[in-house]
Amino acid sequence: MSSLPLLSLIIFTPWLGALVLACLPRLPAAASRSIALLFSLAPLALGLGVLTGFNPAETLPQFTELHDWIPALKVHYHLGLDGLSLVLVLLTGILTPVALLASAGVERSPRLFGALFLFLQGAALGVFLALDFFHWFLFWELSLVPAYFLIKLWGGPGATRAAYQFVIYTIGGSAFMLLAFAALWTAAGTLDFLSLSGMARTGALAARLAVLGPLWPKAIFLGVLLGLAVKVPLFPFHTWLPSAYAEAPTGASMFLTGVMSKMGVYGFIRILWGLFPAQLHAASGPLLWLALGGVVLGAYAALQQQDLKRMVAYSSINHLSYCLLALFAVAATGHAGSPAATAALSGTILQLFNHGLSAAALFLCVGILECRSGGRRGLSDFGGVRTAAPVFAALCGIAMFSSLGLPGLNGFVGEFLIFRGVFGLAPAAATLATLGLLGTALFLLTFWQRVFHGPAAGAGAGFRDLEAGEIISLLPLIVLMFLLGVLPQLLAGLINPLVTAWVARLPLS
Repeated sequence: MSSLPLLSLIIFTPWLGALVLACLPRLPAAASRSIALLFSLAPLALGLGVLTGFNPAETLPQFTELHDWIPALKVHYHLGLDGLSLVLVLLTGILTPVALLASAGVERSPRLFGALFLFLQGAALGVFLALDFFHWFLFWELSLVPAYFLIKLWGGPGATRAAYQFVIYTIGGSAFMLLAFAALWTAAGTLDFLSLSGMARTGALAARLAVLGPLWPKAIFLGVLLGLAVKVPLFPFHTWLPSAYAEAPTGASMFLTGVMSKMGVYGFIRILWGLFPAQLHAASGPLLWLALGGVVLGAYAALQQQDLKRMVAYSSINHLSYCLLALFAVAATGHAGSPAATAALSGTILQLFNHGLSAAALFLCVGILECRSGGRRGLSDFGGVRTAAPVFAALCGIAMFSSLGLPGLNGFVGEFLIFRGVFGLAPAAATLATLGLLGTALFLLTFWQRVFHGPAAGAGAGFRDLEAGEIISLLPLIVLMFLLGVLPQLLAGLINPLVTAWVARLPLS
């Protein structure tokens, strides 16, 4: 088993499935959906195989694959995974088949829909596993193509505008990042993340960048920062997100919030954290307050929404901003061996996984409401759904309370560790961030009360409860919410040594 190129199989098996669907133009709709689902499950199965041989105590990348690719440019095909990568690979492996199950009602060209989804899954997995910027950036950009078409072709009335806005913002940010890495290659002579991070730790990278001129290190850092900030997104680069998430079909919304937004945070950790520690420390003060803006303003923007899908979209900004708040707090004030820094970074990784589960489940629940009501998804379009559909109300309620951070469910652990860490590092920012917790409670409980309680009203009258396929789609996410709420060490055990190693390398402050 160890001699197999497992990481390449994880990435390219979904692309093989997309190719199979592309080569079978007369395939019936049911067969297209089955093939797409089967190939989407392969990365999860392979990821679990990797998990059995993964050594959490080893902080260097494991299962590495290294081959010469373009010798003239010193570009290598280099794959590897550590605890952070493994967590995100498993998340992608879980959410993709669930999103495809949630898209079983797609009637227009299900073969093309499935092929695009598999292509998107493979590209996202490539981002989490690539260790050379050249093909990391290829995967990063290739993920935009299927996402654009999924939004535009199967989205709502405003899908075309939302898809264009999504692509323009993300390609614009990527252009800055590409230019930054071109300059970085000129100075360092390599695009390999491990080599670059090693040079950064010894100070050799900073010395080589300084040769280009005094402003170049800051300019390169800023270029990479902009590319990643748009993807997460970091406030105020978030304006593309609500429309894209709201107009996308349900399955695509689940993947966008559950996986693609994590690509940006992953880039912050893998690239900015690893390659530009000095520049990140210098910029962490303003960045900390921008993250705080996402936490607080994201929550209160969600509270003002009448469209349930836009409400969940703004909730995603709020929850991912907690991760950035923790990262920037550690960069600003963390020191080697700091327990607060350890808690903040551990909470960040747990939050990435747990938010993926809860946000995807909420988008699925809103999609069910929209499907049952003939396209309506306003906060005032429903009432009394709990009486008519108790099973749906129970499962949606669990997802909402997971997102709220209720103890006993998965969302609590990551948020608790983030606040535990940030309070020890930047107490003023952490205190203000609690306003985001209050805003989250207000909009989620408003959602719960207005839609599910009270007398039956609007589309809530005669609301049909979940069918077997819908229960199968939601149930894995719900089970994981309980399991990781009670046994968070299942994930924490994969990342604790890695986080400890990161904190040990922090500069004394």
